[in-house]
Amino acid sequence: MLKFILKGLLRDRSRSFFPILIVTAGVMVIVFMASYLDGFVRSMLNQNARFETGHLKIVTNAYAENISQKPYDLGFIDMGDEMDDWKKDFPGIRWTPRIYFGALLDVPDSIGETREQGNVFGLAVDLKDETVVDDFRLQESLVRGRLPQKPNEIILSETLFDKLGLALNSTVTLLGSSFFGAMSFANFSVCGTVTFGVEAIDRSGLIADIEDVRTFLDMQDGASEYFGYLPGGEYDDETVQNIKQQFNAKYNLGDEFDPVMLALTDQNDLGFLLLYMKFAMALISFVFVIIIGIVLWNAGLMNGIRRYGEFGLRLAMGESKGHLYGWLLIESLVIGIIGSVIGAALSIVAVLYFKDKGFNFSAILKDTSMMVENVIYTTLNWKNVLLGMLPGIMATILGALLAGLGIFRRKTSQLFKELET
Repeated sequence: MLKFILKGLLRDRSRSFFPILIVTAGVMVIVFMASYLDGFVRSMLNQNARFETGHLKIVTNAYAENISQKPYDLGFIDMGDEMDDWKKDFPGIRWTPRIYFGALLDVPDSIGETREQGNVFGLAVDLKDETVVDDFRLQESLVRGRLPQKPNEIILSETLFDKLGLALNSTVTLLGSSFFGAMSFANFSVCGTVTFGVEAIDRSGLIADIEDVRTFLDMQDGASEYFGYLPGGEYDDETVQNIKQQFNAKYNLGDEFDPVMLALTDQNDLGFLLLYMKFAMALISFVFVIIIGIVLWNAGLMNGIRRYGEFGLRLAMGESKGHLYGWLLIESLVIGIIGSVIGAALSIVAVLYFKDKGFNFSAILKDTSMMVENVIYTTLNWKNVLLGMLPGIMATILGALLAGLGIFRRKTSQLFKELET
């Protein structure tokens, strides 16, 4: 039966060419769009996990209430013993302390007077830990100079470095407020520059070793936030939510300086954004099914009018209207499968191309604070390919369901008459 249908479709291309072309184009768009959105979401999650949220984050209750302000004076100090307890309770998690701080960077001239000043967004991490260096891809992001190796060395974003007219090994002064509210200042040497490809950080970023910043801010053995990363480096919301529930039940007793754990999806509206992306993809698929179904319905009506003679002959030979209707649905299913397979194959080629080349959105993201890479790479996910093929098949069946109803509206005698003419 299938062989007979395929022969009919191949010999009468007016039945199949246009519908297959429409389904191919539609499936290609859906699969590619899903792969692009997956790449965008992956980039957003990875960048947020690297710079802003971790897979897990531990802060104080007071800090959590004002987390967007990064109030390091509401962070932790003297945390050696508590860190050991966290590592024992959750041995699979990699913990790393960080301090986010704002400061004024002062650039002196040859006689020590202020030549330039600029606000900086400071990030202090353990630069002696190679894993942390890999997390930030500091070696790959290095534009000039080297990473800090000596005390009181810092690296700046390339944009800020050029803006302030600095040279490598220039001495600059950071002015800020200590953990206890006193005025704090310290001299640092600029040993290198980086570009992360994240405009929100590249505009005014500064990275220093956490021990130097602890001294600068008077935060002995402290941190404003502790980041946790799952084994393997990929975020799994179900696992994270279980760990979060266990941690908060044991350690968060309600005091303002008790530790509280936050999941990645609890921060920066990422939970809402993930749900929004899933909804957007489902909506795109639904709209595709409706639009393409209507187009194929019209194509089916035109094709049905041309085939009324064939229908009359088949009815005259004793075939029932229900059987004829079912035959048209099977034809549409075959067309949908062929078009979907071709569309999926073409989309895979496009996805693989942009998986290596990517889309450069640096001009669009220039003034945004969104934590996403300038270059977005598509992600090949076979789940997206299969789900993208499903609307193509459904659309052809929907079109055939609507167009085939014309068979039941026509009287058999009228079809015989059309056969005679």
